[in-house]
Amino acid sequence: MKIVEIRTHILAAPLAVPFAFSQGWVRTRAAMITEVVTDEGIVGWGEALCQGLQPPEIAAATVEYALKPLVIGKDPLDVEVLWDIMYNQTKDYGQKGAVIGAISSIDVALWDIIGKYHNLPVYKVMGGAHRTNVKAYATGFYRRGEESELRSAWIEEAKAHIDAGFMGMKLKIGLGVKEDIKNVGAVREAIGPDYQIMVDANHGYNLCDAKKLGLALESYDISWFEEPIAPEDIGGYRELRQAISIPLACGENEFTRIGFKDWFVARAVDIIQPNTCQSGGFTECRRISAMASAWGVSYNPHCWGTGIGLAAALHMLAIIPPNPISIYPNEPMLEFDRSAHPFRNELITKPFKAKDGYVAVPEGPGLGIEINREVLQKYRIN
Repeated sequence: MKIVEIRTHILAAPLAVPFAFSQGWVRTRAAMITEVVTDEGIVGWGEALCQGLQPPEIAAATVEYALKPLVIGKDPLDVEVLWDIMYNQTKDYGQKGAVIGAISSIDVALWDIIGKYHNLPVYKVMGGAHRTNVKAYATGFYRRGEESELRSAWIEEAKAHIDAGFMGMKLKIGLGVKEDIKNVGAVREAIGPDYQIMVDANHGYNLCDAKKLGLALESYDISWFEEPIAPEDIGGYRELRQAISIPLACGENEFTRIGFKDWFVARAVDIIQPNTCQSGGFTECRRISAMASAWGVSYNPHCWGTGIGLAAALHMLAIIPPNPISIYPNEPMLEFDRSAHPFRNELITKPFKAKDGYVAVPEGPGLGIEINREVLQKYRIN
């Protein structure tokens, strides 16, 4: 079997109601989808996560001009060999960022092909599942209007997540220390002690303010404090971890096992969050997971992409070992983005749904999803 074509699909859709997080306003949802075609007619799908406000054209150009020439004509079953070729041919200029996202998109598509070739789900060909039903938490709580209305809107949203069956939710903070304390406190008071709350600042604070905020939030039983400071500041994370009792999470802006190695060595983080469609695909995220297990660090994948990215996250979650392996382990959880995103639900023919707070891992061949090509063409801009 040979790879005969690779196509990139740049998708974009303006949002009817823009929303903001600590780094700015999101007015358009965008995605970069990679389609890998073989001479046996098997097609694989992957995604390069457009993190934050990243233009999808960057990853698309990388696939078209840097990676496609390296893998055309190769056997897609040689997935780990192809990963090493793609990384080593681009690492002089692409050790992090959109280049690794582009590699991830091809790698996810190759594993999709491998699963379809063997008529097995991806998690099976990667070694089997620790779980096939994954606990999910709801992500949302963005700013959409006047700040004076934010608190009441958050309380309403929190109750909606509970009504939908979620036992946990992640609040998007980073709007100012005092305001964050009031908002998180209001949500905790409204929903009571039985539901998990995580907070995510999207690296909106310096170390001093992150310490103040972390100490103030300790009384609200926060499951983790995500990206409190700049993702490059490993030393700052280590210092913050020693100053507060809330577990620290980060890694959605880190790439490959080489990047994560420094976090493990520094003992700077409690929970890592590689995105399967950005940090290196299945091939590299399996390596990162093995390192996390060796260092006793929990692995909860970041997931903010399309239905393809959600499927990839679920297969990755299936194979991640619990931390620790015990009678009462810390099981990894699925980040279920409930904000407006047409490519999450419309792009695949059977959108993922949470039932009683859990989402089932797809059981079909490969990623276990089918792409709606009409939707692909509807939002395609390249």
